[in-house]
Amino acid sequence: MYLKTKGLLLSFIFAVTFSVVAQENKHPNVILIITDDQGYGDLGITGNDQIKTPVLDQFAKESVRFNNFYVSPVCAPTRSSLMTGRYSLRTGVRDTYNGGAIMAPSEVTIAEMLKQGGYETGIFGKWHLGDNHPSRPNDQGFDESLIHLSGGMGQVGDFTTYFQGNRSYFDPILWHNGEKEKYSGYCSDIFADNAIQFIEKNKDNPFFCYLSFNAPHTPLQVPESYYQQYADIDPSISFEKNNSATRQMSEKDKEDARRVYAMVTNIDDNIGKMLQKLDDLGISENTIVIFMTDNGPQQLRYVGGMRGRKGSVYRGGVRVPFFFRYPSRFKDDKDIETTSAHIDILPTLAQLCNVKVPSDRKIDGKTLLPLLEGKKVDWADRPLFFCWARRYPELYNNIALQQGDFKLVGQTNYNAGLNGFELFNVKNDPNEQENLVKQNHDLASNLKGQLDALYKELITSENITNQPLISVGNVAENPIILNRNDASGQRGIWDQEEIYGKWEVDISEGTYNVTFKFIKPVAASGRMFLETGAVVNQMKNNTATDVIEMKNVQLPEIEGSLVPFYMVDRKRVFPFWVELEKIN
Repeated sequence: MYLKTKGLLLSFIFAVTFSVVAQENKHPNVILIITDDQGYGDLGITGNDQIKTPVLDQFAKESVRFNNFYVSPVCAPTRSSLMTGRYSLRTGVRDTYNGGAIMAPSEVTIAEMLKQGGYETGIFGKWHLGDNHPSRPNDQGFDESLIHLSGGMGQVGDFTTYFQGNRSYFDPILWHNGEKEKYSGYCSDIFADNAIQFIEKNKDNPFFCYLSFNAPHTPLQVPESYYQQYADIDPSISFEKNNSATRQMSEKDKEDARRVYAMVTNIDDNIGKMLQKLDDLGISENTIVIFMTDNGPQQLRYVGGMRGRKGSVYRGGVRVPFFFRYPSRFKDDKDIETTSAHIDILPTLAQLCNVKVPSDRKIDGKTLLPLLEGKKVDWADRPLFFCWARRYPELYNNIALQQGDFKLVGQTNYNAGLNGFELFNVKNDPNEQENLVKQNHDLASNLKGQLDALYKELITSENITNQPLISVGNVAENPIILNRNDASGQRGIWDQEEIYGKWEVDISEGTYNVTFKFIKPVAASGRMFLETGAVVNQMKNNTATDVIEMKNVQLPEIEGSLVPFYMVDRKRVFPFWVELEKIN
């Protein structure tokens, strides 16, 4: 009788315990950490014996390690795919600037998806998917937003830090919930500290924290105490011991690597603070923590022997570390060799967090849950598509399709024959050195057919053929400042003065005050022009100045190009930024 009663009691306790755990796991917290331009080789655990990353190395040992994880060749495309589970071209994102880093507001982000489950959502760091309404983080599902603008602090699009020069990463003006705020300290510390505050504030409810470090992206600025840890090392030692590149590291390459390593060690310390806070709050077990990077390294340094760097479709440009820890669900660390990618994160989190994946659009990714649970899956037929070029993808140039162990790479002309391509077995040849296309024509032809079909599908996506527009005159952002990162016009528009540029906008009809800021003063005796469709406003300017104002300008309702320029001595000067305030 005692044994039977005891058995029933144990069964009851087990059932109650299982119910409590199941309830806790219904909506686990999610922390997604991504760094900027940190390559696969910029960690101790991936073979770099010169870099100091003890926190991330230990974290990786406690995590599920996806050893064949891929992203896009550059940052904005990676981030759009990460946020939506879709290839970046479907979202309207095709470049890192040139007006190509604006994600369509119709896209559903991880933040918007998780809000279905009652999650509080916060982003801290880099967004790079549109700096104006309706594409900002706070327009796309984030309750708390602390970001810099454009692709990087100190870049032309981030006009609040651009003029700080070699101090742009220190004591910056950032954008908190859409408003400018001054902060003290080093950028990575600021973003991590505010993310930790967000976690503390929301510890009793499910939260999604997107900690998106802008480091170690250029400019390579780092506190001196971190730099001194690497001041005397020779980074070429790690580079040369496992290197498939023909070029050797220059003295500048070595100095850049020292600074990158210092920036990564600072990130490692900040992640350590965050993980400790989870322990202190008692929420580590029920918190999913993901660490990844957005593409390969920008500069020449150790990358595990792989071919290519940032911007390249070779593995050195698109293979990154990916560590996944969720203690209450997956107790043991393990290695997963199955090919996976950034597009898989949204459907994975949807399943683990018990929220619905958007059903009205194509989701390119697959849930990783079967792999996490140790189940056998056959993903050999799942192709992964890679491409990148300035402005728009270029047919058969820096473009690739990988299916299973084989990868077809195009670094050739639009009309090249099959022998102009490269075919690699990435399992047997992970550094992509042996071109197998001549002896595997049938396989290469099949992969090229799939590549062609996917390219045509993506390049004709609605959000590519109809570029996302910036909303001007909307109460959600008035005044609005249009920056150089989101300007289009001539290819490669950046900080040039004499260049044709424009912004694609949706203007609400009304009366505006318009301010034009130039990189340096324009000469007197010129004319300021503002073209909006068929309406052209112009005025004379009689002083040398870097700021010109137009008051009480009547602008029409249009969806199209806003084209500002200053004409003087037959020169056409494009503004650095334009502010428009609707006053009536």
